[in-house]
Amino acid sequence: MDEKFEQAKKRYEEVVKKSISKVPERKETFYSTSGYEIKRLYTPEDITNLDYVEDLGFPGEYPFTRGVQPTMYRARHWTMRQYAGFGTAEESNKRYKYLLEQGQTGLSVAFDLPTQIGYDSDDPMAEGEVGRVGVAIDSLEDMEILFDGIPLDQVSTSMTINSTAMILLSMYIAVAEKQGVSQEKLSGTIQNDILKEYIARGTYIYPPEPSMRLITDIFEYCSKYMPKWNPISISGYHIREAGSTAVQEVAFTLADGITYVESAVKKGLDPNVFGKRLSFFFAAHNNFLEEIAKFRAARRLWAKIMKNRFSVTDPEAMKLRFHTQTGGSTLTAQQPMNNIIRVTIQALAAVLGGTQSLHTNSYDEALALPTEESARIALRTQQIIAYESGVADTIDPLAGSYVIEAMTNEIEKRAMEYIEKIDQLGGMVKAIEMGYVQKEIHESAYKHQLAVEKGEEIIVGVNKFTIKEDLKQKEVLKVDPELEQKQKERLKKLKEKRDNEKVKKLLNKIKEVAATDENLFPYVLEAVKAYATVGEISNALREVFGEYTETVIV
Repeated sequence: MDEKFEQAKKRYEEVVKKSISKVPERKETFYSTSGYEIKRLYTPEDITNLDYVEDLGFPGEYPFTRGVQPTMYRARHWTMRQYAGFGTAEESNKRYKYLLEQGQTGLSVAFDLPTQIGYDSDDPMAEGEVGRVGVAIDSLEDMEILFDGIPLDQVSTSMTINSTAMILLSMYIAVAEKQGVSQEKLSGTIQNDILKEYIARGTYIYPPEPSMRLITDIFEYCSKYMPKWNPISISGYHIREAGSTAVQEVAFTLADGITYVESAVKKGLDPNVFGKRLSFFFAAHNNFLEEIAKFRAARRLWAKIMKNRFSVTDPEAMKLRFHTQTGGSTLTAQQPMNNIIRVTIQALAAVLGGTQSLHTNSYDEALALPTEESARIALRTQQIIAYESGVADTIDPLAGSYVIEAMTNEIEKRAMEYIEKIDQLGGMVKAIEMGYVQKEIHESAYKHQLAVEKGEEIIVGVNKFTIKEDLKQKEVLKVDPELEQKQKERLKKLKEKRDNEKVKKLLNKIKEVAATDENLFPYVLEAVKAYATVGEISNALREVFGEYTETVIV
């Protein structure tokens, strides 16, 4: 820095000393949610080593720090993709049509727990869970109802499904074919990220090795027949919701991504081809500046990983494209209307960070499934940001901010340290099996909770600025108690009218192929078209692959 700067800095520091002696700062030291110190002031000194072309570049160009598209939201806004699904296929279909009428630009399907872990609605393991946290899908018949009247060549669909992703994607393809839409025209994403299930979420079925085989089979199938489809959404969201820091969210998500790329490369797939269809999924939490920096750091780091680690030469395959969801774990049952403000801050951080699509949580989600009104307000939050705030009119508007650039560098550096540690442990699968990743997240979650209980971290309406309120009086969406029985009856009727002999043969074929290295996808697709159920196909694979037992973390 020049002499003029140094003199000005010295003057400022003297002023600060006097100010602090009269009015002390709120804390001795300020920390980010990831545990690094937040300085009082950021200046050009903090980014002296920043090389604009190498570290930032221009939007749409390596290393994509400033965004993956050359004109970003000046061309079109991010996809407004509200996550929805509950009860029966009929109820969810009604909600999807409502959201599309209100200006939503993409669908996002939430499945109930039995569907996610491969049990039909009539399975004893599904009792009490049918249609509770998402829509119940047992067969192609349910999927046909779910997308009735929704042209699948005109809308992109995201499906939050992992262990049973191959089955549900097969159903989606079959529904599209019945609409006269070929699979190469379909656009959307399946989550299909099993590693984070072992880490944070728990909707796994099979051990890691066969689970990875299913994922690479999907990669291979989609790269051949579904050029517009993203075969995976590598998810940091659930890692963050489990209690990780922003740095850990980036590190563990990208480490999962590395594992998937390695697995696909071993199968003989070209990262220059399948790399273009990889997508990611992050959370947006309340620490506004850190969240913006997090998205920028993740983009830059992934571009470097694809280029340097996997020798990718096509810039399109280096781009980290991601969906964002506002933080479910940040929503409070106390004073739930406050959640509208939280969601707005989080959504704005995602937009300023350059997200490709966005879900904004409804204010009542800490109490129950969203009502129609709360779902509309959540969507309107995005629309107001898009059309009224002006932040979409210029690209990466906070670039060049000393604090944003310094934070971006810090998050990238710390995330890379985690990735190097995971490499030393033998890769992400080994790190998960050892419990290393889970332990790191648990410790972060514990520290945060302790800080809240001590009042060091303020949650408005929870540990400060509280009021007396009757939470029972809040209007919430209630799932029909008769739903489970209705779903069982539909399934019973389906099994009576389908060709059961054909289904049996196709299930046996799936078991036969599962014991080989042949791609399973075509056989699952054929079984789905014959109305084999989610549970039947999952159980066939259970017989061959077995089930995973979670590592106990002490």
